[in-house]
Amino acid sequence: MIDILQDYWKALLWTDGYHITGLAMTLWILIVSVSLGGMLALILAVGRNSQYRVIKLPIWLFTYIFRGTPLYVQLLIIYTGLYTLNVVKDNAWLGDFFQSGLNCTILAFTLNTCAYTTEVFAGAIRNVPQGEIQAAIALGFNRFDLYRYIILPRAFGIALPAYSNEVIFMLHSTALAFTVTVQDVMKIARDIYAETYQPFHAFSIAAVIYLCVSFTLIFAFKKLEQHCLAYMRKDETEFKEKSTSE
Repeated sequence: MIDILQDYWKALLWTDGYHITGLAMTLWILIVSVSLGGMLALILAVGRNSQYRVIKLPIWLFTYIFRGTPLYVQLLIIYTGLYTLNVVKDNAWLGDFFQSGLNCTILAFTLNTCAYTTEVFAGAIRNVPQGEIQAAIALGFNRFDLYRYIILPRAFGIALPAYSNEVIFMLHSTALAFTVTVQDVMKIARDIYAETYQPFHAFSIAAVIYLCVSFTLIFAFKKLEQHCLAYMRKDETEFKEKSTSE
């Protein structure tokens, strides 16, 4: 029993240089999905606030669909559903892509987190103080520079608490990857259960790993939030001191 658990601990946390571990696979899925989804969401968030309906309505429809359906259903549609389409089966590249559980997992997670992050960023953009925008316009900022130097940096600070919750949610969602044969933490935990018939030990190990990663992410986001919002707290303090003195 102990030897079996030791072997699985190696599969979860360590590598021999040739095989990726369960934890590394989980982190890989999380990092790639959040990175791709975040970059795409940044573009879509700007379009979501566009004054042109032809731009913002398709983005709204995309976010509505992916936020309104379960992630597990999206994963199954992409992994088991799309491959049945002739346009996918008849294309060698698409066929190979959608036969891979890892590819389908990253695609599904990227689209899902992109939908949620788009709404988070779009709401933050709408909450950027109009005074700062008007001041930048008065200084001659064009639209590109306005977003680059004023709106997006300010919006990122506003969105950071909600965005950190989305990243934690995506970490927990990676537990669904085992359902499409991806060798992540949850898949190895189920292998431990299948071989030892000790569900408490198997899934407790997985829970501890997820808990440690979650704590690390929360700590990192707290530090990032303190760094990004330090100037805002300083301005508030100076304003209160000025108001008190008056």
